[in-house]
Amino acid sequence: MKLASFGLPVEEIVPELHQHLAQSNTLLLGAPPGAGKSTFLPLELLKSPWLEGKKIIMLEPRRLAARSVAMRMADMLGESIGETVGYTIRFERVIGPKTRIEVVTEGILTRMLHSDNSLEEAGLVIFDEFHERSIHADVALALAREAQQVLRPDLRILLMSATLNMPELAQLLQAPVLQSEGKQYPVEVKYLGESDASLISELTARAIVKASKEQGGDILAFLPGQGEILRCEEMLKKELRDFSIHPLFGQLPQAKQYAAIMPNRSGKRKVVLATSIAETSLTIEGITVVVDSGLGRTQRFDPKSGLSRLETIQISKDSADQRAGRAGRLSPGTCYRLWSKATHERLAENRIPEIMEADLCSLMLDLAQWGISDIRQLTWLNTPPAHAVKQASETIQELGALENGKITPHGKELHELPCHPRIAHMLLMAEKEGMLGLACDIAALLEERDPLNAESGIDINTRIEMLRRVRRDNSQHRNFWRIDKVAASYRKMFQAEVENEAYDPYQTGILLAYAFPERIAFARPGNNAQFQLANGKYAFASHKDDLAHEPWLAIAHLDARDGLGKIFMAAPLNPRDLAPLVKEKEVLTWDTRKGGVVATRDLRIGSIVLQSKPLAQVDQSKLIEAICEAIKKEGERLLPWTEEVTQWQNRVMSLRKWRPQEAWPEVSTVHLLQTNAEWLSPYLTQVKKPEDLQKIDLQEVLQSHLSYELQQELLRLAPTHLEVPSGSKIPLIYQPDGSAPVLAVRLQELFGLAESPSVNEGKIKVLLHLLSPGYKPVQVTSDLKSFWNNTYFEVKKDLKRRYPKHSWPEDPWTADAVRGVKKKGV
Repeated sequence: MKLASFGLPVEEIVPELHQHLAQSNTLLLGAPPGAGKSTFLPLELLKSPWLEGKKIIMLEPRRLAARSVAMRMADMLGESIGETVGYTIRFERVIGPKTRIEVVTEGILTRMLHSDNSLEEAGLVIFDEFHERSIHADVALALAREAQQVLRPDLRILLMSATLNMPELAQLLQAPVLQSEGKQYPVEVKYLGESDASLISELTARAIVKASKEQGGDILAFLPGQGEILRCEEMLKKELRDFSIHPLFGQLPQAKQYAAIMPNRSGKRKVVLATSIAETSLTIEGITVVVDSGLGRTQRFDPKSGLSRLETIQISKDSADQRAGRAGRLSPGTCYRLWSKATHERLAENRIPEIMEADLCSLMLDLAQWGISDIRQLTWLNTPPAHAVKQASETIQELGALENGKITPHGKELHELPCHPRIAHMLLMAEKEGMLGLACDIAALLEERDPLNAESGIDINTRIEMLRRVRRDNSQHRNFWRIDKVAASYRKMFQAEVENEAYDPYQTGILLAYAFPERIAFARPGNNAQFQLANGKYAFASHKDDLAHEPWLAIAHLDARDGLGKIFMAAPLNPRDLAPLVKEKEVLTWDTRKGGVVATRDLRIGSIVLQSKPLAQVDQSKLIEAICEAIKKEGERLLPWTEEVTQWQNRVMSLRKWRPQEAWPEVSTVHLLQTNAEWLSPYLTQVKKPEDLQKIDLQEVLQSHLSYELQQELLRLAPTHLEVPSGSKIPLIYQPDGSAPVLAVRLQELFGLAESPSVNEGKIKVLLHLLSPGYKPVQVTSDLKSFWNNTYFEVKKDLKRRYPKHSWPEDPWTADAVRGVKKKGV
């Protein structure tokens, strides 16, 4: 295949690219936006001999980018999409028998790896715009590396990015780096001062109007989300009547997305109002001005509460650079930033990888399907947080996808479906119970943005009824078109019939309960519109809402605020439908306020107690487990944490710092409390109430946790007391950070001592707090010799008048050290 030159900057590095991939199976490529890396290079690599007729699979982080990049490559070949170049995104695939480059997105590559662990049809996997660090890209890279190392050493992996920490990444992946300088024109940056996030639509509109008067060319403005974009659009339509105004966000119809990308047919100047979807990958013709609100929106998952929050955040410097760079692709440009230069200096350097903040349920199901029970078996650029991994594992286990750490047959069924495990579980349960049509509508509503405003209430049934009315009337309701399309895709997947007739709203509740079993909620006593969830958390609805006085709810959408989750979408539940979910459970808890151990036999749905009876016989191991959990939560106040215990910890922690090559254990309070079951369990057999815990000799328990050899070394290297020339044994005060221990001693007891005392085989000098005879601080020093030579005589002059009965010799070097007043005649 002969590929014509397009005058793109990356064409200069093509020989090096071929050479690197001929010699290495992994390569990192850096190239600025507009250099041609996403379109020209994949086509060029089709010539490679090592490809041997195999396909190139290219991962794009967004659906719009996947389509546009694939279409651009097809256009460069003079072909239709689906011939040499095709794409696969969720619910849409356009490829043919001759397709050799397949652009994919949103976990499609992960599914390909699961269906064929060795990716036999592929010779090269390209991760485009890898700096965006989507969770799908991180998981796919980890699995592709595993396949490459175990099954396919000939499989090439190419990571392409505009901004990425290449040296760090290259070291981790043991891969070479190739850099294309590109052809980025200079961009003048103008800082417009601090902004109020609550007025960001108005301030952005004002900045766009200003830019339209001061600059030529088309304008690209970045706003955090759809709501801000639509408000800004309304304002600009009044202010810029001669401009063509285009919103650009993920939920827009495809035709409107392409209208935003392509030049205006009438030759009008254009303003594109976009989310971060326009930062990279997409080429928007004619842009020479960028207006940046400095805000973005991200979904952050809180594993402690089990809730996700959609947060508006200040972008990082690398994102700001990406956005500004869009003004300099075609010619010199200008970027207006709605913040100050001082604020810019305080921005984080890089965005936080999604894997560090996201819900990990799909990831854990992916790994279980792959046969991996320990995430440490794979190479991660950022290892997923342990607490989020635990939360996700527990969730998919509750859905019946995991058992004893292994994927179940039901889990494999969940994994086959291209959706979140919760949605998949609901759909499969609905299939068994003859509610598929309703479940498909619910799935689509859960996945897409809420089509109604907050004034419409929280009942999801209101949305379902309106969706069905729109379908019956065949009306074009903007907020429901996407939902209907997704629901149709799910119906097609299950070969289910469309349903538009009336239904039982309690069916919606039980289907939501299948998807979110931990969010089954029971009204708290007092009828104050607050609900206890099965996971032990609490949530609230507006008192005016129709569902506020329901005894039971199944909650779909909520977020965390002020210690409560605010309910955004839910359905009523018939308690009779919950019978299969009720479980009998023996519960042992520790309640300090109630006097210690509380043992009951409960009928429960998660943490919601339906019935509770006292338990006569208590399993000793479960009792100890309950006490250990209480110590984790309530901290050191349950245990006799004396100053002696704290000093023992500080001594060990100091040696851990001073002698890192030796096996001194981690004994910080946080660590000891979290691991108390390992060292405290044998001493809890007789504990029943809080007073019993206070009787434990904690220092002896911790001391015995050290080996006999370490106990002796602790005494030798970090003694509790030091003997001074007077014969007194003075306690040492050790510091938790390993800084010099303190010896507080009256200076008369050190006469005749030339050098400051030390510990740790003489390597650490103690910090002397020299005291007056009245035990008042006189001097702090670690250089005793200097004190005797330079400071002592000033101290003597001042203190001798106040303490005349005490020894104040002319020569402290030869005087006898004394504990109290000087003896008569001396």
